Amino acid sequence: MRKIYVFDTTLRDGEQSPGVNLNTREKVEIAYQLEKLGIDRMEAGFPAASPGDLAAVNAVARAVKNVTLIGLSRSRESDIDAVKEALQGAQDPCIHIFLATSPIHRQHKLRMDKAQVLETAQSAIRYAKKYFSKLEFSLEDAGRTERDFMAEMVSMAIREGANVVNIPDTVGYLNPSEYGAIFKFLKDTVPDIERVQLSAHCHNDLGMATANTLAAIQNGADQIEGTINGIGERAGNTAIEEVALALETRSEFFDAKTSLVLSEISRTSRLVSKLTGMVVPGNKAIVGANAFAHESGIHQDGMLKEKTTYEIMTPETIGLKESKLVLGKHSGRHAFRDKLSDLGYDVSEEELNAAFVKFKDLADKKKEVSDEDILALLEEKLIDTPETFSLQTIYVTYGNEATPTAKVIINGQEPQPIVAVAEGNGSVDAIYNAIDQATGEEVTLGDYSIKAVSRGKDAQGEVHVVLSQGEIAAQGRGLSTDILEASARAYLDALNKLIEKRKTLLPADHASL
Repeated sequence: MRKIYVFDTTLRDGEQSPGVNLNTREKVEIAYQLEKLGIDRMEAGFPAASPGDLAAVNAVARAVKNVTLIGLSRSRESDIDAVKEALQGAQDPCIHIFLATSPIHRQHKLRMDKAQVLETAQSAIRYAKKYFSKLEFSLEDAGRTERDFMAEMVSMAIREGANVVNIPDTVGYLNPSEYGAIFKFLKDTVPDIERVQLSAHCHNDLGMATANTLAAIQNGADQIEGTINGIGERAGNTAIEEVALALETRSEFFDAKTSLVLSEISRTSRLVSKLTGMVVPGNKAIVGANAFAHESGIHQDGMLKEKTTYEIMTPETIGLKESKLVLGKHSGRHAFRDKLSDLGYDVSEEELNAAFVKFKDLADKKKEVSDEDILALLEEKLIDTPETFSLQTIYVTYGNEATPTAKVIINGQEPQPIVAVAEGNGSVDAIYNAIDQATGEEVTLGDYSIKAVSRGKDAQGEVHVVLSQGEIAAQGRGLSTDILEASARAYLDALNKLIEKRKTLLPADHASL
């Protein structure tokens, strides 16, 4: 069975999703999990975009060991130099160079003719090969590029020593038969095409990213590129988990598969959703909350008689557990550790102690603690955020005929806590006004969302906020059975991140394939 290599760009193209801005700690946390998932190649970022992104790519490069680590570069020597610097310390470095090739990009964006595009790309590849033994070249907007020019560009890349040539459907324009035909055309017509791997990178603007990627595999693609949960520019990228499970479930049809550890898919999806703040829709294939749920009476009857009547894959395949968590306030540390191990977490003693304290606090508030509660709690504790300010106490006064008032007591850098009282248009607004007053920070609230992480009236609520100061933005998360407390914690989490970014982060000019 043919192996399909998986190129993950969650940390680069995925981070370009509107509203997503991962800090270095979060990128490293996701990178470790992607390594557990068994990703072959990991694009950690676009080092030339900003000093902050260069530093984050370097941190990832030094952290992961069992994966090819990739940095994105335009066809410019300065970008290539930035990737070289960022990938210092990587066990297996690779550079990913791109240049647009379609008529519309040549005319309106690059203002180059075909000869100039060919020469620019050739020079960039030659320069990069001085420093990198592994190189991928991408023809941006290949899907709308003339076939003869596409073949000429691919031939050049092969001659200059590229290891992988990527054929992106950058704007999600093609349908599966069109996209698959491009790979067949290249395989049939380009000399020495066997010297490189062909890669498929699809965007989901018309909802066909996964279908197009599978069509490319059927027509000879050796590598697929995508993100966890399908996040990315505009409508997103190919969802890696969808392609992996399609190949696994229909192996007799595709005769190809990835080497991913499929049981890590659910956990990876949850982590990416948590850290990016992008909620996975309930009806999302493979990892959505309803992917293995059955409500119809007819479906339930079939499931009770034989699961395969309505389930073509099992939840256990992607690492989900059907059993309910039975831990409660009387459970001890040993049982708690066993449960974490069962859920796939190998934690240090320090991490265990921190999570156990939060668990006992939660168990006192809830009658039943679910797997989802434990996972949310643990993920919150494992992400280390520098705390300039932290919440000590919150009081809220509200009546439908009175102005909401909030009092907060905030721990700052001084020995004495800061007390502030403020009014607002609602309880949350009053809390945020009080926090602003206590911290002295002026910020803009760009997004505020709430979701339940478990079931029941006593479910934990998770609040996600995005705050900005000028060009700098940061997102925060807060978790509590009380949604007002969760709102305050999310606001302070974002504020702390904003303060850290203010010290180092410059605006990034991200690129797109």
